[in-house]
Amino acid sequence: MIRSALIAGVLAIVVAVPARAQSKSKFELGVTGGWIFSEGVSGDPVVRPGGTFTGITIDSGPSIGLSFTVLRPDGGEIGFQWGRQPSKLGVRGVPSIELGDMNIDQYHGTFGYNFTPLAKWRPYMSIGMGATSYSSVAYNIPNQSGEIDSSVKFSFKLGMGVKSWGNDAVGFRAGVNWTPAQVRAPSPSSPRKRTAVAAVESISTRPCG
Repeated sequence: MIRSALIAGVLAIVVAVPARAQSKSKFELGVTGGWIFSEGVSGDPVVRPGGTFTGITIDSGPSIGLSFTVLRPDGGEIGFQWGRQPSKLGVRGVPSIELGDMNIDQYHGTFGYNFTPLAKWRPYMSIGMGATSYSSVAYNIPNQSGEIDSSVKFSFKLGMGVKSWGNDAVGFRAGVNWTPAQVRAPSPSSPRKRTAVAAVESISTRPCG
């Protein structure tokens, strides 16, 4: 099952050390903000006394992040990106239930290419690999309370956009990223606390409110 995110309208303040010669590399430090559209997770219906549930919902919402990138004179780049999305976790079905707040953190090493490295406007593409971390969720709903365990999943990202430089030191970046993460539920017989995906198989209660 896949949870994917699309970061749209990412704006970054990018600070770079000016290169004294074109043969020198330089680096970017960026602060990013944007919006993430989250798909959640769907699966086979699970029937419980409290209802019939068909998946996990993860709310879309704003995100913030930091990035560090080393730029090569030929347009190549290598870097690291961190991003956080405050979200809410729920279960989808009849009825649908909101469980609680959850942070989603993404950590990716990235490789990319700037197509016009010496121009003011620089289209770019990038690919990254790393991990997506889902925080634990404490829930307190009618007839049941508890905590859903945190989990860390492998993820990768594909990005594209454009950079623009006002001068040799400051610029901005706007683009979109697609970040799928593989999400699987543990064995139902596991004695460990539930992960987010396993929650739908064990929550049996009425909807909030």
